[in-house]
Amino acid sequence: MASEQKPVNDTFKFILVNAVKIPGVKVDRREFLTGQFAEYDTDGQLSVIIEKGPIKAGVSLDVIDKMARTLIEKRTLASTAASTVAGIPGGLTMAAMIPADTLQFFGVALRMSQELAYLFGRDDLWADNELDSEKVIRELILFLGVMFGVAGSASMLRILTASIAEHLLKKIPQQAFAKTLYYPIVKKAAAYIGINISKKTFAQGASKIVPILGGIISGGLTYFSMKPMGNRLRKTLYEAANDYSELQFNQDYENVRKSIQDSDATIIEGECIEIDITAEEQQAEKDEPCDTTVPEKGSVADELLKFKQLLDMGAITQEEYDRKKFELLNA
Repeated sequence: MASEQKPVNDTFKFILVNAVKIPGVKVDRREFLTGQFAEYDTDGQLSVIIEKGPIKAGVSLDVIDKMARTLIEKRTLASTAASTVAGIPGGLTMAAMIPADTLQFFGVALRMSQELAYLFGRDDLWADNELDSEKVIRELILFLGVMFGVAGSASMLRILTASIAEHLLKKIPQQAFAKTLYYPIVKKAAAYIGINISKKTFAQGASKIVPILGGIISGGLTYFSMKPMGNRLRKTLYEAANDYSELQFNQDYENVRKSIQDSDATIIEGECIEIDITAEEQQAEKDEPCDTTVPEKGSVADELLKFKQLLDMGAITQEEYDRKKFELLNA
């Protein structure tokens, strides 16, 4: 099993480390939580939130989940504009060997994953201020595995995140758990995502031939891929925090074990996120499968404004905008 303790794939690790170096991708946990829970800055509650995490500090899970949904919308919309810039020659590039779209996409995903994790109570990833530690890289890959839908990733994250799991994991030899379950799942997620990086270069060739069109492709790709990815991670973190039971722990444990044994089991429930511009319209139709919440009437105008901004920047077509407008007004 020694191979399972090897550092993750060097190329994939190189992409992650460079993506984290993009300004704004590495999230300062204290600063982020302070901004999110500024209204709780009374009677020392904010300091408790920062020290223990929102859930252990007594913040309602429904409040946290609502914040997470809002965050996904905000980050997705903002990332679309950033990705449009990155798709244009002269835009954001950290290394010549990494396509700008690829780097930007993972930068957005990594930032969102950290913020969602901190909302649901994860400890500071950067406590030791290291960009390339294997421990941090593995955690980030697990987040991405959940977002991409790699089999076993969501189960593993629930196992590591749920409060009851802390007690249950003590019954399992930690070295054996890491060797036989944790490392293999991380390795599987890295391998799957790495294959997608190799097979799909986010329309890199086309985007450099027609710069402005490339920017539009990049923006649309980010929007239609990132939102369901964010919601997949949000849903997993919510499930881990919402009365997660010993029965669920055992089911997840068995699911992880089976996922490792079955090399063909790549996708969990639903469909895995494919980074492929030809699937954008299909993804748009299935956008946010785990979130069936109907927007409140007061938020319809805000939603329309968001889609109008996407239309103006060319990230979505007029037809897509009209469809979303009809859905919102008739919800």
